[in-house]
Amino acid sequence: MTVQEYRVDAETRAALGRVAVFMGGDSAERAVSLKSGEAVLRALQSAGVDAFAVDVRGCLLETVKAPDFDRVFIALHGRGGEDGTLQAILSQAGIPYTGSEVMASALAMDKLRTKYVFAGCGLPTPGFRVMASIDDADTVAQALTFPLSVKPSREGSSIGIRKVRDRDELAAAYLAACEHDSLVLVEEWIEGPEFTVSVLQGRALPAIGLSTDHEFYDYDAKYLAGDTQYRIPCGLSPESELALQHLAVEAFQVVGCRTWGRVDIMQDREGEFWLLEVNTSPGMTDHSLVPMAARAAGISFEELVVKILQDTLEERGA
Repeated sequence: MTVQEYRVDAETRAALGRVAVFMGGDSAERAVSLKSGEAVLRALQSAGVDAFAVDVRGCLLETVKAPDFDRVFIALHGRGGEDGTLQAILSQAGIPYTGSEVMASALAMDKLRTKYVFAGCGLPTPGFRVMASIDDADTVAQALTFPLSVKPSREGSSIGIRKVRDRDELAAAYLAACEHDSLVLVEEWIEGPEFTVSVLQGRALPAIGLSTDHEFYDYDAKYLAGDTQYRIPCGLSPESELALQHLAVEAFQVVGCRTWGRVDIMQDREGEFWLLEVNTSPGMTDHSLVPMAARAAGISFEELVVKILQDTLEERGA
């Protein structure tokens, strides 16, 4: 679908005022966030928005001491910027910001608690357990069916994730995940294709099917590899893609997210879909999936970031 050049009108530009694009941060996803932030900044400026960059480091409270901006586009990923901490500070200061609010941001950042919500709402998600120590390896191995995915519960960009096939690998993967987070999630590995569905202002964008020669869609496949395949159309029948999109929107809503985000989903060999996680501040780099899905829907990158930003003009609770 062809996308058109996009510019805001004078009224919208005035309403948005001066926009700070928060990027960087101190999380393990800093490098990706800087790329996302630069892309967002260029797009906003290209669309005619008065925007500038802020590399957020150190004490987050410093960002609201004497703000010289009217609202914030959050392009931060990971802890500090995506987990509700920054959202709480901006809310308390009365500064509008993009994306989900405090509770949804905190919940979605924690994969374990997100899965509790999915399970409690009757949504399909792979079987899982939490490991609090290496002594839990035997109990987890008995409760779940190998292969398993071991991941830090509160990291993104597939950082620290390992696929394991037996109890010994499980123990080693747990120790590796602990380098990133004290809370480690173990879930059953779904063998089959992976899909991601972007949600924008309450509706699902075209689903993307993911293929990689890596064992799974890891950090390298996401940001570095040149051979990762992105399928749009995703390869499903129209009926299956519609079901996938409905599931993604439902997951987005039960977590309490707003404006925009991305839902990652696996399909097993029987064709059933399984929810993995919800991302409330997804990547916006040249490899990123939300801009890719938007283009497939005829939405340019400039229009996409302006749509996300315009939702900050609506009143919202803390």
